[in-house]
Amino acid sequence: MNPYLRVEKRVLDPARVRRLHDGFSWIDRRFVRDGLIDHLSSGEILLYLFLVCVADANGLSYYGDRRVAATLHIPEPELDAVRARLVERGLLAYEAPLYQVLELPGPTPAPRVGGSARFGDLLREITARRAQRGR
Repeated sequence: MNPYLRVEKRVLDPARVRRLHDGFSWIDRRFVRDGLIDHLSSGEILLYLFLVCVADANGLSYYGDRRVAATLHIPEPELDAVRARLVERGLLAYEAPLYQVLELPGPTPAPRVGGSARFGDLLREITARRAQRGR
């Protein structure tokens, strides 16, 4: 791939864009608390944490294989296998050269009481209440 070629960033899985739930880290506490990390190899953990560090607010990054392999000191064929396992586990979406770190699988935390709600959630709630009243 030409390193000067501009990559168009696009969300690969809009339903699974990362969100901050509790705490202030882009690494969701559930990654450790729910034991996801316990089932990953050291290479999978390394790639996942690297991508979390370099991703934008939507979890997107587009580092090439050669750069990722060199940075993480992982041979490129091993990088392919590590990436494939993270995709299988539902932690990443990948379409060369675009990575998306996904919202962690499983139940998402309930919204905080008294916190701000998302506009779309408020509209759905209002619509549902009106439908229940027969409007």
